[in-house]
Amino acid sequence: MRVVGPDGAQIGIKPLPEALALAREQDLDLVEVADKANPPVVRIMDYGKFKYEAAQRARDARRNQTAVVLKEMKYRPKIGKADFDTKTRNVEKFLHEGHKVKVTIMFRGREIYHPEIGRKILDDVADAVGHVGRVEVSSKLDGRNMTMVLSPDRKAQAAWEKGRKKGQDEAEGSGNGEAAADVPADDAGT
Repeated sequence: MRVVGPDGAQIGIKPLPEALALAREQDLDLVEVADKANPPVVRIMDYGKFKYEAAQRARDARRNQTAVVLKEMKYRPKIGKADFDTKTRNVEKFLHEGHKVKVTIMFRGREIYHPEIGRKILDDVADAVGHVGRVEVSSKLDGRNMTMVLSPDRKAQAAWEKGRKKGQDEAEGSGNGEAAADVPADDAGT
């Protein structure tokens, strides 16, 4: 067997009884690492500590993992401007939080004969939240509903934030310069 020490250094090829004796001398375990290799590879290590650290790494990985949630926002073809703005702000908030959003247009009665109205609403929603999300599944008619799925777009969000901050900085910088420029030249000396 090829024996690897606790520090990762190769000890060499040893018979099994000798490898076990080396592990017992250091009060550690002999663990088979690669059984398919020729000769098989074993490592001298504290197996309990190894299992504990592996469990800790797995727990940390689960903690840092985020579950993607699909939120849904329902619109109607005859929606008013204020209601449209409110619902679209909520869609933007969901996308900013990292959730996917399913936008649904619900048709009733004869409204189904005018799917272009629903498609226009979905396009308006996509345009309004284009700075935080992108269309993942384009609009499609499904029975009496028309749906579209939006997903968060981190690159677009970062670019939008950068542009917004740059605009604020320019507004603050030009605000100070304009105050002196607003005073007419004739009144400056008096």
